[in-house]
Amino acid sequence: MQDKKNIWLRIVERIRTCDLCPLHKYRRNPVPGEGSFNAEILFLGEAPGRREDEMGRPFVGAAGQLLNKLLENINMKRAEVFITNVVKCRPPNNRDPKDEEIKACSIHTDSIISLVKPKVIVTLGNHAGKYIFEFLGGKKWLGVSKVRGKVYEINLRLGFKVKVIPTYHPAAALYNPQLRETLENDFRLIVKALNEVRSESRRLTLLDFIKQ
Repeated sequence: MQDKKNIWLRIVERIRTCDLCPLHKYRRNPVPGEGSFNAEILFLGEAPGRREDEMGRPFVGAAGQLLNKLLENINMKRAEVFITNVVKCRPPNNRDPKDEEIKACSIHTDSIISLVKPKVIVTLGNHAGKYIFEFLGGKKWLGVSKVRGKVYEINLRLGFKVKVIPTYHPAAALYNPQLRETLENDFRLIVKALNEVRSESRRLTLLDFIKQ
């Protein structure tokens, strides 16, 4: 655990001093992410907003409050998961991050995912979904509306396999309340995916025991 903490501190320092894309010029505070380094679930969002930029923490605004509620609905707490974004600095005027900014930040994103090594990744929004599916998974991204509602298994080019649950960004449900139910349904898939992962792990452990 101490090793992970030390690695995390190095990642945070690299992000704090990063100038790989223009976004560093606009930030007040970079937002590396937060949560358990041993989390089974990693949430990948898009970019920090105004509140996140002020506090240096992810999902602390209205979208973050909804994320907390969605986690409560499936009996989970923020402290049990890890939360980060595909870019760690706030884009000006809260615009979407550009592809080149996401690519520049990938060195940090990949380091964080590799550190946590989650069993399940929940992508929040199109940019996060595209990052995991295309950039790390080599699969075509068709958009949230076409791929949500399912659990995918993807071999990441980081060297390990994860279950992936693509869904809408909680901010989308703030503008379109009809998406709230969709998000709630998609979050129930997290429990299903975790149960599958744990069942597979128990089966492999049993097979190893039998082979001895």
